[in-house]
Amino acid sequence: MSAAALIRRRARRWALNGAAGIGLLYILTPLIFVTWLAFFRQEIPSFPPEGYSLRWFAAILDQRKFVDGFSLSLRVGVLATVIGLALGVPAALCLARFDFKLRASLANLLLMPVIVPGVVLGTAMYVFHVEVENGLDVDVLGTFYAMVAGHVVIVIPWVVRLVTASLAGMDRAVEEAAQNLGAGPWTTFWRITLPSIRPGIVAGALFGFVTSFGNLEMSLFLVGPGRTTLPIVILQYLEWKIDPTIAAVSVLQILLIGVAMLITDRYVKLTRVV
Repeated sequence: MSAAALIRRRARRWALNGAAGIGLLYILTPLIFVTWLAFFRQEIPSFPPEGYSLRWFAAILDQRKFVDGFSLSLRVGVLATVIGLALGVPAALCLARFDFKLRASLANLLLMPVIVPGVVLGTAMYVFHVEVENGLDVDVLGTFYAMVAGHVVIVIPWVVRLVTASLAGMDRAVEEAAQNLGAGPWTTFWRITLPSIRPGIVAGALFGFVTSFGNLEMSLFLVGPGRTTLPIVILQYLEWKIDPTIAAVSVLQILLIGVAMLITDRYVKLTRVV
């Protein structure tokens, strides 16, 4: 390789690394400022800060609505993730292993909640709950289980997409070998297929839970009296008051999600499917 070609190759590499660094900095800048703001001493944010304090993290516990909102978001997210896995994993297996007429249409339908704007999806879920309540004469609108059902809709696309990606990289010959040695369909799935697609299942559960936990647009249409998720609590708090308490809540959310991703990556290596 000539010296000129080597220089051009290095220049392209530097340009690519520089563009990647600028993009990463652009993404991380809001997180950096939010984290910095959480430690400001003064109540009204201003720059430069007058000093630093941990008082706003302690103030979170004094606000009962933050604790209740976190509890509701956690329960809804966990339950929606479990149900989403129960529905999404079989759907991914069906799409990856069987060839039928409406396969492409079904795949697009399962991924649609990721594409449709949250406000549109929330409006649709609200109208659906109203129709079900009127048709069956049962309490549906604003109930806890109606909210869980709505969040299941936004969890399933992550499970289907990531489990399908794991299945696409799996060698079917291993399953066929197990069946030739006498393993039944259930034994083959439990001992061969499931361990192979576990990274996709865990990644789908993680991203589905994060999506559910932080959802705001759709949840605005599904909450009922006495039930408010954490993102809605944050929005309502900002309507009346602006102080570093919100930044402290956001930092705790970032830490929770970051720790969950690190622990998950430690055991399943998310880079294999993400």
